[in-house]
Amino acid sequence: MTQTVNPERIFDAFPAPSYRGNQEQALRDIRDAFAAGNDVVLVRAPTGSGKSLLARSVAGCARTIDEAEPSEAAGAYYTTPQVSQLDDVASDDLLADLNVIRGKSNYTCILPQERNTPVNQAPCVRERGYDCSVQHRCPYFSDRAIASNRSIAAMTLAYFMQTAGSEVFRKRDVVVIDEAHGLAEWAEMYATIQLGPRTVPFWDDLRVPQIDSIERAVRYAENLEQTCTRRKDDLLAQETLSPREVRERDRLQELIGELDWFVSDFRDPQSPTTWLVDQSERNAASTDDETDDEELGGPLTIKPMNPEKYLAHTVWDRGNKFALLSATILNKAAFCRQVGLNPDDVALVDVSHTFPVENRPLYDVTQGKMTYEHRDETTPDIARTIVRLMQRHPDEKGLIHAHSYNIQERLADLLRDFGVGERIRVHDRDGRDADLEEWKASDDPDVFISVKMEEALDLKGDLCRWQVLCKAPYLNTGDSRVAHRLEEGQWAWYYRTALRTIIQACGRVVRAPDDHGATYLADSSLLDLFERARTDMPDWFAAQVDRMSTPELPAFDPQAACDSSGPGGRRGSGRGGGSGRDSSTSGSQSESPGQSATGSDSGSAYTRSRSRSGSRSRSQSGSSKDSSSSPLADVWDTDG
Repeated sequence: MTQTVNPERIFDAFPAPSYRGNQEQALRDIRDAFAAGNDVVLVRAPTGSGKSLLARSVAGCARTIDEAEPSEAAGAYYTTPQVSQLDDVASDDLLADLNVIRGKSNYTCILPQERNTPVNQAPCVRERGYDCSVQHRCPYFSDRAIASNRSIAAMTLAYFMQTAGSEVFRKRDVVVIDEAHGLAEWAEMYATIQLGPRTVPFWDDLRVPQIDSIERAVRYAENLEQTCTRRKDDLLAQETLSPREVRERDRLQELIGELDWFVSDFRDPQSPTTWLVDQSERNAASTDDETDDEELGGPLTIKPMNPEKYLAHTVWDRGNKFALLSATILNKAAFCRQVGLNPDDVALVDVSHTFPVENRPLYDVTQGKMTYEHRDETTPDIARTIVRLMQRHPDEKGLIHAHSYNIQERLADLLRDFGVGERIRVHDRDGRDADLEEWKASDDPDVFISVKMEEALDLKGDLCRWQVLCKAPYLNTGDSRVAHRLEEGQWAWYYRTALRTIIQACGRVVRAPDDHGATYLADSSLLDLFERARTDMPDWFAAQVDRMSTPELPAFDPQAACDSSGPGGRRGSGRGGGSGRDSSTSGSQSESPGQSATGSDSGSAYTRSRSRSGSRSRSQSGSSKDSSSSPLADVWDTDG
């Protein structure tokens, strides 16, 4: 890579009329990091840092078309894995020159007879040689033309990776990736190949052998690729396709690319990728007509680990310089290893937190372990604790991080049994976004029991004042990738990944320096995790952990949990006239954030334990414990 960006433009490119918090210092540090010759700058910026504004400033340092030779890269890409983050960018007036492009399925054809047809199924993709008279006004092709010709193109990470090798979206001078902490995991997910009835259009016609090794999976993939190519060519030979045939053709094309990548990567002796294969049992009904002795298998999942080559093609070859922004890039060296970067070419810029620590308190309300073998015993106690927290926050919305749909369903049933169902909301897999928006729009102090909403959720102000973490968010050890890493002793990675999710979750309810919100920890495994991952904690989060206390909660009274006639006002009036800072009922007194309900400084079990044993130095905790204890029994979880 060559020095191409002009870091001195970073302040002129800042889109807001003034700086807030530590933005000016962050821009200065980013400028200096690029000026020092680093190809990649990691920007670890906590919630409220204005990462999108920092991203726009970095993008503005890119070489312009006028400054570049015809063969040289110019302009910038802004990309994020989160669709909601891209939506926020698209609606922000300060970021109006980030030209957003989305996939075809997000646009509707404008032909009169096709008004309800997504562009990826429109006549231009159904009919060979179709000449669209309105393509210049088509919302997709219009947005694509604008994004490809303007200085900053904005898109999701999925679309960015899919357009690798595109003649439209070529290499640019600068690539900015927001929410980049999960880049390795996203790459692994995008490069995973699912072979089954939902992903292979002619699955029922296949005789799938039992795959007992990755080598046999490669041979099967080669044969399947040939079959897909023949079927795709048959479709391409037709003059007109139905919408169903269009979907089949496009899926076959994707599948051919996936299989070809897998085979070529596996056969490349220089590739660092490790491939794993999982196979489900064949549906019993599909074996009724089998007459030979061949043992047949079911759906396959082919998974990459350490997909450095995939990232090189889809990300690192797409730009000269990179800025990766996140609150939770916890360990620079480990992150670089995961994504295939040389740490010597990477700088880390740390942005300090500007939210007062007392406005983002952690509370220890742990009731026991939520591991699989202890869950039946612990869940009812957590449900009772949630009722008491509802009493403590009678006029404030709450968010429950349930971790899995199994836990969500159990908690919801228990809370209904306790008689507080009128204040409870849940969601399912299909309606999660709509249910979330309905809860956010409501003025009632309802409690939303969520699954996998630890990231990309902005609950500023009265949208939510308190939340509960019901389970340490460890990855599923039943996943072959996770199991493989743990077999290799990568416990530090395992704990770090869970800590990252917790830190992300804690940022959902405090979104500005004058905002405030409480986070309650209900699973005792969370306290153990804090010890194990201590070395990877940002200082600002370690300060939250060290201040953690155990609150005095009201006595269990479900009727009081649904009666907001206390300090906050009446039900349905939001926070009413109360201060909103941890008001409680049943005689429990109000307190300032960060203090226990009794006003004492006895602290939490975690804090007291650390005080008794002495504060462990950051260089001694975490990794040393990871490698020696490997306490699989404490984290085993197979229900997702």
